[in-house]
Amino acid sequence: MPLTEIILTENVPGLGAEADLVKVRRGYARNYLLPHGKAHEVTPASLREARELNEAEELARRISKARMLFTLETGETGKAFGSVTAQDIVNRLKNELGAEIDRHKVVLERPIKDTGEHEVAIKLHHNVAAQFVFQVKSAEEPKTEPVSAAAEEPEKKHRRFFKKRKETK
Repeated sequence: MPLTEIILTENVPGLGAEADLVKVRRGYARNYLLPHGKAHEVTPASLREARELNEAEELARRISKARMLFTLETGETGKAFGSVTAQDIVNRLKNELGAEIDRHKVVLERPIKDTGEHEVAIKLHHNVAAQFVFQVKSAEEPKTEPVSAAAEEPEKKHRRFFKKRKETK
């Protein structure tokens, strides 16, 4: 009997699960599975689409598991000097996960300028979107000494730095 390959679009009892590639008799595919929308024919384009969909789903799982920290310079009032942009997110994902993502696929209405936890959607495929959660914190330096003692300390270091050798007369 002649067989044909099909991709199932839903679970078919006794045959397979959704997205399975199965071989069935041509008459069964042509008369039942294809007209009822339970399967698609296997073509090079459909195989490529299935491969791209699987890769996008795998990347979405890796992105949703990733937790990253962005640091922003802030002033005395807590206002950020910079921001986290879509390009920053793409660069960090490329460095951490090795994933090449177009910056236009990051759904970011405006650059992020405030600290805290943020969630951004990344459209990887027309059916797959990943939720990327990351932290933004301030890069402020801790102050441990009072202002008057801090003003004297750099002066001591300055003197010590330029007194490398003693003069002999």
